[in-house]
Amino acid sequence: MAQNSSRKALHILAPFCLLLLIHNATGYEFKVGGPGNWSVPSDPSTGTYSQWAERSRFQIGDTIVFNYPADKDSVLLVNKDDFTNCNTAAPLEKYSDGHTIFKFNHSGPFYFISGVQDNCKNNEKVAIIVLADRSNHSSASASPPSPSTSETNSPSPAPSGEEAPSPPTGSVEINPTPAPSQESPPKSDGALFVTGLFTSIGALVGSSALLF
Repeated sequence: MAQNSSRKALHILAPFCLLLLIHNATGYEFKVGGPGNWSVPSDPSTGTYSQWAERSRFQIGDTIVFNYPADKDSVLLVNKDDFTNCNTAAPLEKYSDGHTIFKFNHSGPFYFISGVQDNCKNNEKVAIIVLADRSNHSSASASPPSPSTSETNSPSPAPSGEEAPSPPTGSVEINPTPAPSQESPPKSDGALFVTGLFTSIGALVGSSALLF
């Protein structure tokens, strides 16, 4: 009975680990608007594509798919001003194959509009914000400078009418404040992938051990 339960657990866990590895290696594939159909929204006033993009979470390495009739429409990658004004005259990139797959290779905003200006004016357009790489941050945090020796050892001035106290005899050893240790640099994407790989393999091996 226990052996059968272990086998079922292994059969459930193995596909999940495989999907996790595939996602880490290739990113996630989004379909524009959800279904992937690139066309004028049924209700242009609702901003269907914008609402969908706000609910989604895009990262570097992810892709987005646009499906549309190649002879009637296209996808234009444009700058912010052309996105706002539905200017189709000077796109950064143009796609008209009917099944466009675009990969996000850096963080920041991406603006897509229909190659048909009237379609764009009816909200066949979408602005997507791609999140920055989680491992791309400064390797060490800044720390406030330690006070200088002269500031630390300078005696306070004596009040008016009183003599300044004599300095203590003998040498005084001053230990400078040790500099904070530098934080370890963040893991690269490759290191994160290898870590996820070994974690998934460990989970599979652990589940297999339940069979014996």
